[in-house]
Amino acid sequence: MSRQGVAFFFGGFILTLVIGWLVFPLVLYKSEAQPMQFSHVTHAGEKAGMACTDCHALGEDGRFQGIPAVTKCGECHAAQLGESESEKVLVEEYVTMNKEVPWLVYSRQPDNAYFPHASHLKLGEMKCEDCHGPHGQSENLRPYQVNRISGYGRDIWGQNISGFPSESWQGMKMDRCVRCHAQHNRRDGCIDCHK
Repeated sequence: MSRQGVAFFFGGFILTLVIGWLVFPLVLYKSEAQPMQFSHVTHAGEKAGMACTDCHALGEDGRFQGIPAVTKCGECHAAQLGESESEKVLVEEYVTMNKEVPWLVYSRQPDNAYFPHASHLKLGEMKCEDCHGPHGQSENLRPYQVNRISGYGRDIWGQNISGFPSESWQGMKMDRCVRCHAQHNRRDGCIDCHK
């Protein structure tokens, strides 16, 4: 192959990598804004001192109950406590109207995946941050990115399009679960997680 042919080959290869890493995610994912902003720092910080489980409770079956119902928010926010526009929207449009906030869930798992938070938190002594990262330290909610093909949030795959996480908590794919179980000598069958 001539030098010019080799140069064209490598130039095309590098262009393909750039398109795959930079352009493809822009096409694959669309960003959607949350219905309002929410500060985890305000709630979990020194001022309020709440734990993750104060709002994100576990059900009797050990499954995560998800985003708290508006009645839970109303326990503290029957009236506006602060000055933020988001709290005003929460109180006026959701708590007062007894209408659920249509939050977009970053880490919604596929319907065939069963993940019991209780056994991981209590028996495995894991912390929320082990899988969700420093989410509880956020001042604002980042835009929700949804995969246009699968309909799942980007947090399932992770921010890096290659699938190789830059942080240990990024991505919630099955291979990560299998690797963690192997490290802790847990031998589970497929049916334990896929019901």
